Amino acid sequence: MGVIPIVNENDTIAVTEIKFGDNDTLSAITAAMVHADYLFLMTDVDCLYDKNPRTNLDALPIEVVEDIGALQADGSSLGTGGMSTKIVAARLATSAGVTTVITRSSKPGNIVNIVQYIQSLKTLPPIPTSVSGSRTSTPPLSILNTNTPSTPTIEEQLLKTVASLDMKSIKAPLHTRFTPSSQPIRDRYFWLLHGLAPHGTIYIDTGAHRALADKAGLLPVGVVDVEGTFAQQEAVRLVVVERLSQALSNGKLWEGSGIEIGRALVNYSAIEIARIKGVRSSQIEALLGYADNALPALVRRERQTYQLTTLMPPIS
Repeated sequence: MGVIPIVNENDTIAVTEIKFGDNDTLSAITAAMVHADYLFLMTDVDCLYDKNPRTNLDALPIEVVEDIGALQADGSSLGTGGMSTKIVAARLATSAGVTTVITRSSKPGNIVNIVQYIQSLKTLPPIPTSVSGSRTSTPPLSILNTNTPSTPTIEEQLLKTVASLDMKSIKAPLHTRFTPSSQPIRDRYFWLLHGLAPHGTIYIDTGAHRALADKAGLLPVGVVDVEGTFAQQEAVRLVVVERLSQALSNGKLWEGSGIEIGRALVNYSAIEIARIKGVRSSQIEALLGYADNALPALVRRERQTYQLTTLMPPIS
């Protein structure tokens, strides 16, 4: 249709229940929903830097980010304070398979050049590899141009092609590119993980964690504790903790903060889960006075999704 939608959160009318927090996050969620190829986060600097370029003349640009988890965003380390929300947005978008770019907003024409540059990278011939899979070293051009009577190998022909490319034609304005995840989380699973506000937390033990990693549902025997007030079919956090052999003075069977591994829609309310936590599914009816045999799990597999960086491997 030739239409570019512009989505903006109006702070004067947004309410808590539907508020995303900032336009960077909103743009990332929108890009994931529509399966966008690119998300551009426009700002007042050219790209992401390893330190604040306004106070550090030796700040170096970060042109490609493959591991967002290695970044720590704040006003002093990565440019400006606004970069923090952009990195969060980039994490959301790339987890859904969207290539994300940070660049200067005062030069909107750069967007086309950057897209052309990224597309040109996809058309470059692959770097030759040996039989073992390791990259071969690039021989000097003098070796490639030698007038030996032998027939050039395939690797030498590829290296000649790369060496002859007009790199000026694929240069792009300064920017930072976040590469998309090779295992994107999309549609319903992305909505569960990022589109719903959790109403509580279910703490599970390492055994339940391993079962979830094997694509099983969450049974009450693996639940250690529950917090919050929520009803059936509401979203909750799933947090892995180490189950203690004896309860602490406060009655809890765990301590520490645990690790959040994902989100889920529950089949039972917080009050119900508190009564059946730690027991076998066959005991649900005796404890609650009722049980739905079709729903022995607190959470069914298709109603849960995980942050892959923390799900595997399970806590030992």
